[in-house]
Amino acid sequence: MVVTTGIVVALLVPSIEFFQAVSPVEFLTGTLWSPLFKNAHFGVLPLLSGTLVVTLIAAVVCLPLGLCAAINLSEYATARTRAVIKPILEVLAGIPTVVYGFFALTFVTPLLQRNWPFDTPPQVFNALSAGLVMGFMILPTVASISEDAMYAVPQSLRAGAAALGATRFEISTRVVVPAALSGIIAAFVLGISRAIGETMIVLIAAGGTPNLTLNPAESMQTMTAFIGAAGLGDQPTGSIGYKTIFAVGLTLFAMTLVMNIISIRLVRRYREIYD
Repeated sequence: MVVTTGIVVALLVPSIEFFQAVSPVEFLTGTLWSPLFKNAHFGVLPLLSGTLVVTLIAAVVCLPLGLCAAINLSEYATARTRAVIKPILEVLAGIPTVVYGFFALTFVTPLLQRNWPFDTPPQVFNALSAGLVMGFMILPTVASISEDAMYAVPQSLRAGAAALGATRFEISTRVVVPAALSGIIAAFVLGISRAIGETMIVLIAAGGTPNLTLNPAESMQTMTAFIGAAGLGDQPTGSIGYKTIFAVGLTLFAMTLVMNIISIRLVRRYREIYD
């Protein structure tokens, strides 16, 4: 609680000073973002769209694959297989994100450019490669937490479904997954929140161009990438360019806060309590 309060205060004070100089309406609805140039523009929508595009790509990769991996580990794998595969899967979570970023830039992007089915191949820096690699980076988190939630479902529910003639697939999808839904939702929200807050992969692979587009083959800049690039110390303390870092950080904090509030409501709604 103390740490959270400190973070809010650290973001809020410079952000209030920023919004005294820049209209919140311009900040939230503007389509041009160039706060560090002479003719500055402070529309955060290009950063917001870049963040959402990369996060959506990562979610499309990690959520279904993570859920399938969790079902396999919980319901199909033997104890020995589970003891081997789960630690190997979790090793992916320990790889530094800067390594994932260079992997996306030097391997995934050239691979996409060589096999692109459309006329215009992806740019050197693009949201697609960053989102794909980020999805695999988050995969262990989603799979591990979801599997723990499924593993905690009482065996009596599985036995009862089996006694009624349900197949293993039906038991997994119609009994275990609904019973563990609150934990699965928490895993999904945690994975998406981590994707929204990821910095190094998007800073290296997605590019540094604020671009209001939904085309993942183009270069984009996310909110975290801007904070990482602008926070290198080139901006004088107290300048409007310096305060943009805190305004964008506050926006990012508000997004994750809303997601967690929604997650708490969903978890409470679908939570199952067993004696």
